[in-house]
Amino acid sequence: MEYRKTIHLKDGRECCIRNCVREDGRAVLENFKLTHEETDFLLTYPEEMRFTPETEGEFLQKRAESPDEAELLAEVEGHVIGLAGFSGAGSALKVRHRAVLGISLEKAFWGLGAGRALMEACIACAKKAGFSQLELEVTGDNARALSFYLKAGFVEYGRNPRGFRRKSGDFQEVVHMRLELH
Repeated sequence: MEYRKTIHLKDGRECCIRNCVREDGRAVLENFKLTHEETDFLLTYPEEMRFTPETEGEFLQKRAESPDEAELLAEVEGHVIGLAGFSGAGSALKVRHRAVLGISLEKAFWGLGAGRALMEACIACAKKAGFSQLELEVTGDNARALSFYLKAGFVEYGRNPRGFRRKSGDFQEVVHMRLELH
């Protein structure tokens, strides 16, 4: 799915939001590693990434060519600062209306508007793809993200108190949220 928009961050810098393509494989993996090292709020640990730049590039190219999935990046001064994407919840007729959203952003860019722009781009693309509901999971201890999603119109529909298990063995609560698109 093709998308491109340039915004100005709160600090005045230009930020391009666009779909990822094959050539972004290495930069996307570097951003993934950094964002997953910076916070314990994301689904996976950095060492769980099993892609190479080549296999990541192939995945990104398939997403770029897909009519109903998207993988987007935020880029500032040629540097990938964040990623967001969505895919269908499944192929069964009963769930084809649902898409699942994921988003990550370098900590240095939190609060500057890039995360909102990535999310708004995914919402626009999900609507274009024909989805009527966008869903996500966020850890219950991530108050900043919970507030961010609520402001964007997402509503909570459930919690799993043992949704994530950290390496240390303790659990993180997972909050399930959704946004009706139409």
